[in-house]
Amino acid sequence: MEDYPRTLMDLETRFATEEACREYVARLRWPEGCACVACGGRKGWPTRRGFWMCAACGHQVSVTAGTIFQDTRTPLPLWFRAIWWVTSQKNGASALGIQRVLGLGSYRTAWTWLHKLRRAMVRPGRDCLTEKVEVDETLVGGVEPGGGRRHIGKKALVVVAAEVRGRAIGRVRMNRVADSSADSLLAFVQKNVAPGTVVITDVLQSYRSLPDLGYRHDRRVLLGSGDSAEAVLPRVHRVVSLLKRWLMGTHQGAVSREHLDYYLDEFTFRFNRRTSRHRGKLFYRLLEQAVAVKPVPYTAMVRGIRGLRRRRQHNR
Repeated sequence: MEDYPRTLMDLETRFATEEACREYVARLRWPEGCACVACGGRKGWPTRRGFWMCAACGHQVSVTAGTIFQDTRTPLPLWFRAIWWVTSQKNGASALGIQRVLGLGSYRTAWTWLHKLRRAMVRPGRDCLTEKVEVDETLVGGVEPGGGRRHIGKKALVVVAAEVRGRAIGRVRMNRVADSSADSLLAFVQKNVAPGTVVITDVLQSYRSLPDLGYRHDRRVLLGSGDSAEAVLPRVHRVVSLLKRWLMGTHQGAVSREHLDYYLDEFTFRFNRRTSRHRGKLFYRLLEQAVAVKPVPYTAMVRGIRGLRRRRQHNR
């Protein structure tokens, strides 16, 4: 049974201590009990230093090792408040906002925490989209003069897939791709859409091989039909509109191409759970995934990003 706090007061009461947080992390990480990596034993007990000790061989393992909390010097109760804040904000949270709310000492710490959490927003082995799915591409940053709709230039090309659920939108998937070639677009479809699904696209030649890959292809002709792209592929274009509004509103467009995929992951996480009645359940889902992803140090996050330290408002 899923166990999560319902309100902020509930969170503050249940997770006021490091021990309570570690116990909760342990339950999420090892729902069937911890198995010793040295001997396979399942009997053990927690130590005062926050380790789990095997009763058979005495091997110790940290509850936070191998999670986004690995090597953190910050108490877990503060991490829990950060996760609650991120998941409770309907339109997302900025690094500057989380720094102010939690009283963090530096903008860099808040920025790092948010990016660690964004990397946990994609569940490993998540289910593919099914039944009917619209697929199209969009440029993040706008179309540059002198180029067509798929001219990338200095912009980022993002491919978006949205499930058709009657007149509504089901789950979505999105990724940045290098170009609009068949290699890039078909790889995205194969990764995110289950074989046998009806894939609805425009007449871009890159999609013509979808039937050879086990998909049913519904090609929608735009030129000469009298319909706009928004009318022919309404769900994916609605998602694109919401994505761009979110990037400009919450993050003021200050998103680097190198980190764009992680912002897309955050948007997907929020959109696919938009009907959840309890913010606490989002807290539970994110924390559940946070203990399942590998830790990424700050130096790896900013590798290749020039001038990050000088741009305090970068990727807020």
